[in-house]
Amino acid sequence: MTVTDTQGVDWAALEAAAVAAMGKAYAPYSKFPVGAAALTEDGRIVSGCNVENASYGLTLCAECALVGDLHMGGGGRLRAFYCVDAKGNVLMPCGRCRQLLYEFRAPGMQLMTTQGIKTMDQVLPDAFGPDNLEENR
Repeated sequence: MTVTDTQGVDWAALEAAAVAAMGKAYAPYSKFPVGAAALTEDGRIVSGCNVENASYGLTLCAECALVGDLHMGGGGRLRAFYCVDAKGNVLMPCGRCRQLLYEFRAPGMQLMTTQGIKTMDQVLPDAFGPDNLEENR
């Protein structure tokens, strides 16, 4: 049986896609593979994994790869997001990645968090984004 919420998000499918992405992570330094998956407004699932670098500051989080996958697949906006570690535990995006997800969110975007499903606005309140730039033009 597929578990969906009131907005029709199949969270089990997103979890499975995040776990599959995590399995492709390149994490030789931290040994902390991460996978992320998101549902777009048009029903596609996009995913990404972390890709580390010997110069640690150049490491790409799974969310960065996910946004790249989003654009490689035709763009769009993200409706729902799920991120996992090597054990399949839910992970919250870091602050940088919350900002990245905010940029590509659909209205009402939801995230699976360690405390259940929350909206983007709940995990990044009072965010700065493209609308702020438009106000100053």
